[in-house]
Amino acid sequence: MVRATNAVAAHRRKKRLTKQAKGFVGDRRNHLRLTSDAVLRAMAYNYRHRKERKREFRSLWIVRISAAAKINGLSYSRLINGLKLAKCELDRKVLSDIAINDPVTFASIAEQAKHALVKHAA
Repeated sequence: MVRATNAVAAHRRKKRLTKQAKGFVGDRRNHLRLTSDAVLRAMAYNYRHRKERKREFRSLWIVRISAAAKINGLSYSRLINGLKLAKCELDRKVLSDIAINDPVTFASIAEQAKHALVKHAA
């Protein structure tokens, strides 16, 4: 009986691994064992950093909103509280974009938050 080598599947597996290692340097691209370790580690970092990117963007938006809120005489937390009381459903991403690109509109949004805070306090 002829010995089965599983050559097609093995070659395909190695080819897939080397494709994923595109851009790696030296032995991390040329040797199978080192390549597989490098690719696994890269995929783990990739998964982790996809989660971290969301956190980093949210904190960036908060910093931008905070700076714009201070220009309009509010702290970040009071602005967000006022917007919740005013039932304004703009998220932080949109608020950040408005704060950068259209300060006049952001000022009117901040005024709505101030009015809601005053109305709630009374």
